[in-house]
Amino acid sequence: MTLVAQGKVRDIFDAGKDRLLLVATDRISAFDVILPTSIPDKGRVLTACSLFWFHRLEPVLPNHLISGDHELFPPPYDEEPDLVGRATLTRAADVIPMECVVRGYLAGSGWKQYQHHGSVCGVRLPLGLKESSKLPEPIFTPTTKAAEGHDEPLTPDEARELVGTGLYERLREVSLTLFQRITQRSYGAGIIVADTKLEFGFDRETKELTLIDEVGTPDSSRFWPVEGYEPGRPQPSFDKQYVRDWLDAMRWDHESPPPSLPDDVVESTAEKYREAYERISGEPFTAYLERMGVPA
Repeated sequence: MTLVAQGKVRDIFDAGKDRLLLVATDRISAFDVILPTSIPDKGRVLTACSLFWFHRLEPVLPNHLISGDHELFPPPYDEEPDLVGRATLTRAADVIPMECVVRGYLAGSGWKQYQHHGSVCGVRLPLGLKESSKLPEPIFTPTTKAAEGHDEPLTPDEARELVGTGLYERLREVSLTLFQRITQRSYGAGIIVADTKLEFGFDRETKELTLIDEVGTPDSSRFWPVEGYEPGRPQPSFDKQYVRDWLDAMRWDHESPPPSLPDDVVESTAEKYREAYERISGEPFTAYLERMGVPA
């Protein structure tokens, strides 16, 4: 097993013939730092969500997925039980060095930018918006894709300079379309998608623009329950905002080694992740585990 790259959550292995095996671990990061405590089932939830969305979003744009079925993985990956349900076999792509963030609501770093500048990533917004306000229309707010440390927000001009005007406009268009598809399905399932991050590359074989990495997961999106939504305050969430809030309450400085998560925060976070998948997919998470053949 040849490790090609390791991210905050994913381990990427060479599967030969311009194919990669992406493994979603149970690691969790917050404020771009990997925490010392893992979240049970988290990696399998991320994989389950991505598989769900890759199939449904393919009419908009091709994606890099070959299969999530471990029996179709090349040796030695097909013999590794820990990969079952948490890994995907994908086509290799040349990654575009920009993370494509779409925001439909004002939260997180976007809310902080708005408070200081009245804008998010250089996009001017109306006066008088509150925390968690729904935006008049979704906005495209890309960031740098940092190998280490923090991703930095990009203005439209900075993003055009980074990837070129033509590619920027194409990424903006397709990101907004994908966001619309994701939000429509999720809202009907009782989830508000406040914002989401998408990543793209060029398929090494076809040279086509391709959706890669993960999509519509609790790690790449900010999920809120529809019930009880009220602007003017933070919202309860199905994502790792629960962990971020706990770390902020502990007054962690985001720079020193992070504290370990207590058992109740770990279990509550795991339940939030599972519930996100169950609401969006319409099936129990245990059904996904059984279908994929995850060992009991």
